[in-house]
Amino acid sequence: MIEVQQLSRRYGQVLAVDEISFRVEEGEVLGFLGPNGAGKTTTMRILTGSLGASSGRANVAGFDVHRQSREARRRIGYLPERPPLYPSMTVWDYLDYAARLHGVASGDRVSAVRHALERTDLLSVKGRLIEHLSKGFQQRVGIAQALVHDPPVLILDEPTSGLDPAQVAEIRALLAELRGRHTVVLSTHILSEVAASCDRVLIISKGRLVASGTEADLRAALGASQRVELLLARPDEETASVLSAVPGVQEVTVGEDGSFLVSGGDSDIREQLNAAAAPFGLLESRPHGGLEELYLQAVSDESVTETRP
Repeated sequence: MIEVQQLSRRYGQVLAVDEISFRVEEGEVLGFLGPNGAGKTTTMRILTGSLGASSGRANVAGFDVHRQSREARRRIGYLPERPPLYPSMTVWDYLDYAARLHGVASGDRVSAVRHALERTDLLSVKGRLIEHLSKGFQQRVGIAQALVHDPPVLILDEPTSGLDPAQVAEIRALLAELRGRHTVVLSTHILSEVAASCDRVLIISKGRLVASGTEADLRAALGASQRVELLLARPDEETASVLSAVPGVQEVTVGEDGSFLVSGGDSDIREQLNAAAAPFGLLESRPHGGLEELYLQAVSDESVTETRP
């Protein structure tokens, strides 16, 4: 659905995007990660046709975003980090305006706007001025304008920026509904959102692709072992040796709080580990470090690690 080949973008002497290549399959949700200034927004602007590339190619839904820009843009819904809202318009009027901009036929606009309102749970505020809405509702309006023409591709830049935990949960639920129905590129600094919402991640740093793949792919490519933290109700002197005997376990350490930190290899050891821990009163089993640890390792490693183009 999205294919990027050797894409670069220069701003004078600054190389913001440095020959990155990747693809996103139909229906996939891709987490697009990187530090501030890494080139994420520049890449997304190139994909949406709002910025030209210095070199390389990008195709969306089979259309070249440079040579066939209009056709490509018709198939993209874009939410910038700052939603392009008109505060003095009502929600309905704004979405109707967005539908016209996206080329929705006049006879289809009412149903298109209503469908976007329903999908983003905005029907109750359709007649209100956007400036009178909460930050969470305004983010929903931004997503609704990206959805109003029902594009196959959605590119969302920091959709949960500035939201409180309850609002973040609402946007997460909305993203879950979009999954599989649209191909989504999601840029965010909230790694828990990526872990909850995305099928795969792509990490760039200083304009270069440094890692891509599933969490398991990244762990294998970066040489990082899986680590699981266990909280037990009835541990005894045999607990560590029982856990160490689980196939794939490399090391077991006991924390100051009495929890057990178990390190494994590339394979997922959680099911067998939880079964072994059950007789000791397993209270909690959670990944330790997880995607955040892998992200920090990837952006601090100068070597480029591509697990999938």
